[in-house]
Amino acid sequence: MPENEQRHLPHVYLPGHGDREEFTSPRSGGGGGPTPLRDRERHAHLLQDMLTRAVATAQERIANRDPEISGGTPGFYLEFDLPTDQKSIVEKLENAQGKEHIELVATRPSPEDPNLLYATVFIPESRAEFYLKKVRAYAEEDKINYEKDDDGNVLLDDTGNRIEKSRRPKNEALVAALEAVRIADARSLYTDTPNLFPEAGQQVWWEVWLRLNGRPVFEHAAARLEMDIRDHSVTFAEREVVLVRGTPEAIGRIVANTDAVAELRLSRDTPALFMEMGGAEQIAWSVELADRLVPPAPNAPAVCLLDSGSTRRHPLISPALDANDHQAWHADWEPEDIRHGHGTQMSGVALYGDLTDMLVGTGPVEMQHRLESVKIYPDRGANDPDLYGYITASAMGRAEVQAPNRRRAYCLAVTSDGDHWRGRPSSWSAALDDLAYGDGEDQRLIVVSAGNISVYYPAAEYLNQNDTAPIESPAQAWNTLTVGAITEKCTITDPSYSGWRAMAPAGDLSAFSRTSVEWNHDWPIKPDVVFEGGNHGIDPATSGIDHVDELALLTTFNRPEERAFTVTGDTSAATAQIARMAAQILSERPDLWPETVRAMIVHSAEWTPTMMGHLPPNPSKTDQRLILRRYGYGVPSLDRALRSLSSDVTLVIEADLQPYCLNGSSTRTRDMMLHDLPWPSDVLRALGETEVEMRVTLSYFVEPNPGERGWTKRHRYAGHGLRFAVKRPEESLERFRRRVNAAAREDDEHVSAEGNDDGWVLGPRLRDRGAVHSDVWRGMAADLADRHAIGVYPVGGWWREKPKLERAERRVRYALVVSLRASEEIDLYTEIASAVSVEVGIEGS
Repeated sequence: MPENEQRHLPHVYLPGHGDREEFTSPRSGGGGGPTPLRDRERHAHLLQDMLTRAVATAQERIANRDPEISGGTPGFYLEFDLPTDQKSIVEKLENAQGKEHIELVATRPSPEDPNLLYATVFIPESRAEFYLKKVRAYAEEDKINYEKDDDGNVLLDDTGNRIEKSRRPKNEALVAALEAVRIADARSLYTDTPNLFPEAGQQVWWEVWLRLNGRPVFEHAAARLEMDIRDHSVTFAEREVVLVRGTPEAIGRIVANTDAVAELRLSRDTPALFMEMGGAEQIAWSVELADRLVPPAPNAPAVCLLDSGSTRRHPLISPALDANDHQAWHADWEPEDIRHGHGTQMSGVALYGDLTDMLVGTGPVEMQHRLESVKIYPDRGANDPDLYGYITASAMGRAEVQAPNRRRAYCLAVTSDGDHWRGRPSSWSAALDDLAYGDGEDQRLIVVSAGNISVYYPAAEYLNQNDTAPIESPAQAWNTLTVGAITEKCTITDPSYSGWRAMAPAGDLSAFSRTSVEWNHDWPIKPDVVFEGGNHGIDPATSGIDHVDELALLTTFNRPEERAFTVTGDTSAATAQIARMAAQILSERPDLWPETVRAMIVHSAEWTPTMMGHLPPNPSKTDQRLILRRYGYGVPSLDRALRSLSSDVTLVIEADLQPYCLNGSSTRTRDMMLHDLPWPSDVLRALGETEVEMRVTLSYFVEPNPGERGWTKRHRYAGHGLRFAVKRPEESLERFRRRVNAAAREDDEHVSAEGNDDGWVLGPRLRDRGAVHSDVWRGMAADLADRHAIGVYPVGGWWREKPKLERAERRVRYALVVSLRASEEIDLYTEIASAVSVEVGIEGS
């Protein structure tokens, strides 16, 4: 469903929501659709009117071209709307006859309507009437097909006239497919993510795809507009790609005054711009950015790095890292990042993401979160791996003693190998689960990397290697937010890498990211989410893979006296960025529980089109399991995590329950929470059969009980488990309660109260693993109108199985996040907001 509107509405927070109820459970294609049917006269008149106005505007613009920047063949761009099932028709928009050709330059999906495709063409002035002539012929002339014999001769009737077989309007295939046409602008040529199109006046690096031989014209115009342009480029058969820095307005002037540009994208692949610089020039850039920094408040949330230390003297790190927050686990260790440089790299990413984006800006950078650094491995040698659980706990303790009231997200981008390929817990992962659970009172948000494949492998084995490389310890922990790496970095412009190509496709897994594809089905879904971790290049000479600066993330270097920047990537960089996202969420909602922050990040995640492309048309649960255990729940979005749209509303609930109680010398289940939500039922019923979505995410932390004991019911790893169930359209609340109780009687982790309820993308068999469960239901709005109740109920755990350990009557917390999503023009938010008192805590942007 489209998302063109800017997210500016606060989520609907429902503190203390839900009714506690007694809950008992016994112990037992190609795009070639048919030509649209049109009212011939009306359709021709409509298109003629739009074309006449567009051509008139174009002629006026050509007459008023700026002589200082104009160049190339005088002409203009037109943008056409076509149904997506007519995408094969876009080729008919081109015309290569004569000396001056009409060229299709860009196509893109409509950001407003998923059923529409936009196609943009360049038209030389000499052929301005081309499409008007096509439409006139459609309106006034017929194309006649005649009957022929087997030899291809036209058959004649008794009077000697040719026998007609069919008669259709001339040019019908093209003209009938056109929905609308208008004069094009820079946005028409922009084929990147629609909502990332730069704001007016914003200076950004653009990836400009030039028409053949268009570079001299483009460079002339860019120079006149004082735009920065890189010397190197990459050339394909019909396009040359250059990098230029400027505003949308400047790009728009070039589009209006030249014929050079075919396509525009944002340049995200530019660390090489800074890595090419000498040390002095890098330092100057870092000082310029440091002068624009607005340091965070002392009580701001923090990303706490557990790594090789950090270089506090770096000008981009010192404003956010107080000397008292710069520590080492061992009293004899220097907290500086002396040996590895890894911790300093993560420091830059945790504070800024990809530094390239910050360096090319001009305005102040307000830092909303701080940095803490606790070194956890020495400058020489290595810690005993068996001690890492203890070391991690001690390191966290140091940060918390120093700033006991500060909210923080821990970032652990350090992993170890081991025999954990089936997902079973290690001592380190269990320690992280225990630290996150915090005895049920002092919970922690811990973000962990999934680990990287440590050796280069043949490029042809991509994805096969990832799927057979299991996630490393301690990333199998249930309570952590485990992060894998994907990439959108696919463009290599450095001429020294001529002939190289990026290994991973845009939106797919980074080359060395590990997965849980080969894990036992019962263990948690890992990674939970994936984020940008860079790419690698393929050497055409060897077909091997290797590092390319342009395909990595720019970050801080641990010896700033030599140079300011270096590059980084893989799951470490992805993990630092997700920890940064968690701190950004806490900076806006400081009172959220760690369980809730994790839920909001997972809830905001979506699979990319490339990931979805690995699924067949009618995917089986096995197909979906592969995608889920390779990419987790997908790529999260800070905007989606924090804000709603009028047509995409998120409700956030934090609640608790007591899953079990003592029953003599044994235990039984006790509570179920029923959330009867404020629901836009009237709006949904009015939409009838319109397709809508509901997403539900349940997040909680478990107390671990590790040990190699076969993991039978009597030896469960998690102290408790929770599940959610959603009321079906035909059910009363009472019938819904009985259904949930009936399912729980099975007392089996493999049984869920959803049963065979259709419409869920994953279903309970896939989603009910670990301690965070997320799923999407798709169906008719009229059906969703009555699905307003969600039950959260307990399933088995060692707290119930082992009453002697005196956990049976503990309470547990959980976060429940629910979103309703419809097409863009539908307002779901107003009815929900009017039904509740919305807690105002996030200002609209």
